Amino acid sequence: MYDIAIIGAGIAGSYIARELTRYKLDIVLLDGENDVGNQITMANSAIVHAGFDAPASKLKGKFNAPGNIMYEKVCEDLDVPFKRCGSLVVAHNEYEMATIQELYQNGLKNGVPGLQILFKDEVHAMEPNLNEDICGALYAPTAGIVSPFELCIHAAENAVDNGVTLKMNHMVSDIKNHHGYFEIITNAGNVEAKYVINAAGLFADNIYAMVGEPYFKLLARKGHYFIFDKEAGSLVNSVIFPCPSKKGKGILVAPTVHGNLLIGPDAEPVSYKGDIATTGERLDYIKENALKNCPDLPFNKIIRSYAGLRNTPVRDTYTTTDGDFIIEESPVRGFINVAGYESPGLTSIPAVAHHVVENIVKPMIPHLEENPDYNPKVRKHLRFDEMTEDEKVEIIKEDPKYGKVICRCETITEGEIIDVIHRSAGARSVKAVKKRTRAGMGRCQGGFCSPRVVEILARELNVPLDDVMYDQQDSAYILSGHTKSVKEEA
Repeated sequence: MYDIAIIGAGIAGSYIARELTRYKLDIVLLDGENDVGNQITMANSAIVHAGFDAPASKLKGKFNAPGNIMYEKVCEDLDVPFKRCGSLVVAHNEYEMATIQELYQNGLKNGVPGLQILFKDEVHAMEPNLNEDICGALYAPTAGIVSPFELCIHAAENAVDNGVTLKMNHMVSDIKNHHGYFEIITNAGNVEAKYVINAAGLFADNIYAMVGEPYFKLLARKGHYFIFDKEAGSLVNSVIFPCPSKKGKGILVAPTVHGNLLIGPDAEPVSYKGDIATTGERLDYIKENALKNCPDLPFNKIIRSYAGLRNTPVRDTYTTTDGDFIIEESPVRGFINVAGYESPGLTSIPAVAHHVVENIVKPMIPHLEENPDYNPKVRKHLRFDEMTEDEKVEIIKEDPKYGKVICRCETITEGEIIDVIHRSAGARSVKAVKKRTRAGMGRCQGGFCSPRVVEILARELNVPLDDVMYDQQDSAYILSGHTKSVKEEA
């Protein structure tokens, strides 16, 4: 029996698992997907928010700014790319400038450092490619950009290195409360734990309903995005937000930490929590609204469009939208909910995880001992494209596989792919390799490198080529047979 079972290996579950390994605990991290960080964490805006917009009275306001401050250390320890590029909330008229002033005052309440209200000339000096009609902005220098799925993967890897048991492809179908421990029923076997942390993302309400009377519901919203080629990556230097409205933060334009340009998302309510299909109508909406702030967007440089899901929590017999995180021990003793975890959840996670461990778990489990072997750092990831020429020569001497470039768009080598396969929480699919190395994220979107990635996975995992998955166990096959055989059968 485990001390704690965490359901959900997105950014919340994976990072909380890592934080818990500071203590001597037997922890299991469960997820129904084939890889960690495969849902909300995989497809979001990748923004580390400064913390000026969430009301100070809400948990979002409480955790955002402190979480932001922790990012340098977190990303250094976990070897995750992170950049403080700053953000601008831009205004086109006096009415929007009044909103900018409100955001500024709220940011001061939340303890956000360095906030400034800029006027027209100052804005355009910083961002010359913005619309000339913009008359001012709120500048937040502490805002940044990160790779959310790399952060999640490296947090899970570090958790496993520190003793956590990771069980993927364990879809939870029921939970039995034995009043002293919980029995978690999954498609791959049952798991017993004294305590449960529910970090199941969009499905956290379904998970809690297995053990207690529902007191919150999660409504799914779909957001569309465009990714531009790196040729467009320098169009803006910072994250550009429109002036927010009651409908949300609006369509942002932002550089990515890997040098691309991103625009999106919209917020489309959906009834099916697995609906990530894109539509032309919503993609056109993204384009139209992004152009209002950045009129020179080069739409001929788009290399990918996609959609991701996020959730809106509803409390109080589902009649009022609370719009805040749900981070608490539930009415069921020993069962903790980390739910409704929408923006700024990614930014807040270092502070939230600390709070969950120190202020919720520790009072429930008295006399916890610190783990003397806890190591907050992951083994460095060798990124061939970022090495100096001398470093490249040296690593190729040590391992010639680092001299074989598999993904030409992103300059990803065979050595890097092999490394991420054999790490803790290692890659088991083409998409998992893509998330860890960026092989397939470049201009051709895997058109040339995917067959070689399949070959490497099959060889390193010692499985037949046609057993290699793109993503899920039940996802569409990549290979169906030998070319001649298929041709003869046809």
